[in-house]
This record gives sequence, structure tokens and C-alpha cells, in this order.
Amino acid sequence: MLDVGQWSTHVTNGAIYSLPYDLLKDFEPVALLASQAYLISAKKTLPPNDLNGLITWLKANPDKALAGTAGVGAESHIMGVSFQHKTNTRFQFVPYRAASQAIQDLVAGQIDLMFNVPSNIVPQVCRDHQGVCGGSEEPFGSGSRYPTVDETGLPGFYESGALFAPKGTPRDIIGKLNTAVIDALANPEVRQRFADQGFEIPPRDQQTPEALGALQKADMEPIIRAAGIKAE
Repeated sequence: MLDVGQWSTHVTNGAIYSLPYDLLKDFEPVALLASQAYLISAKKTLPPNDLNGLITWLKANPDKALAGTAGVGAESHIMGVSFQHKTNTRFQFVPYRAASQAIQDLVAGQIDLMFNVPSNIVPQVCRDHQGVCGGSEEPFGSGSRYPTVDETGLPGFYESGALFAPKGTPRDIIGKLNTAVIDALANPEVRQRFADQGFEIPPRDQQTPEALGALQKADMEPIIRAAGIKAE
């Protein structure tokens, strides 16, 4: 049985839940599949209108901004914690029962920030508030174009999906699975379908089992545990 894992299932779940398995030891990395864009968005009246300006403003106003999340431990929360860690900024989190509720309050100006996938937020960004930066390596699809985090000096601020196999899967099987993934990701139709959905395929040198294992381990470093996030 194979497992398609995300940042939430193979990184943050291990930090906020007591799992009956070890995310690093009980799975064999096969290949990184794609990275998903996150849009850092702000209410229309917030002073900064780009990422560098936002970081500067947050540093000058610690704990003043309110960032909406889809709940404690949700990806929107974890991405915000990661952003704080990478930028040495501080702001407060406001948990909601659903991302849609947080978006409504962002549009209404009740909160200041949100970290969300483009499909949830782009229609409102175009009409009611400002997109600050796209959290991915490449501009996401649907004709939208926001500066990416890599372009604006915050590399690596995006999440990925990947393929894993059960612990103990023979290395030759892992190799065959990896080759199949690489071949599929090279297919123009697959690449276009991913692009249409706002996903970016990683470079060839990042599609190896070793690269995936290193990425997962790096993402599971103490940032999440240090933040004291616990599921509620």
C-alpha cells in the first residue's frame, strides 16, 4: 500500500498528535510530487502592500496584527508559525471553525492576515483585499500573478505533497516507483494539469527518495514543537 502524504499528515500531525507510528521511521520516502502555493493575504487597509513591507511592519508592530486560521494546528496556523519563525516577527492567531469564516472576517477587516491556498482566497483578493505574496516557487495558475516568496527573499516557504511506501519496502521497488513518478511528472499533460490546479512540480534533482527524506526531516525540526501547538 502506498501513501500520498502532505505537510499536515507527514509533518505537523507528528507534532500535535500522539501517533501510533513514527513518521520518519515507519515510512519509506519515494518521491516529492508537487508544491502547493499559499497566498499571504492582508486586509485592504493594512499599510504594507508587499512581502518586505509586511515583514517590516510586523517587526515594528509586534503582536498587533491578527492572523486568522482554520483552527489550532491547521495548515493555515502552521504556515503562520513558520512565517513568524523565518521572519522573526510576532502576531496573534485567531482560530476559526473553518477557513471560510476567517476569510469573511478578513474581507470585513476584523482580522489583518491569512495564509491560505489560492483557490480559497484569490476571488476575494481580486475584489476586496490585497494579496501580499504567493507562497510557492512559481506563480500559481488561473492567470494570477503575485510575487513569489523566493523572488522576495523568503525561500522555501511553501508546502509539498509526496509519495511514501511502507517501512521495509525493498530498495529496488522504491527505485521502480520513483522512476514511475519521475516519468509521470515529465508528461506535458500531467504538468499542465498540475499547473491548472496551482501546483508546481519540483526540479528533477528534488524528485529522489533521498531528497524527500531530507526535506521531511528538515521540516520536522523543532519549529512546530517549539511553538507549543497542541490539537484542540
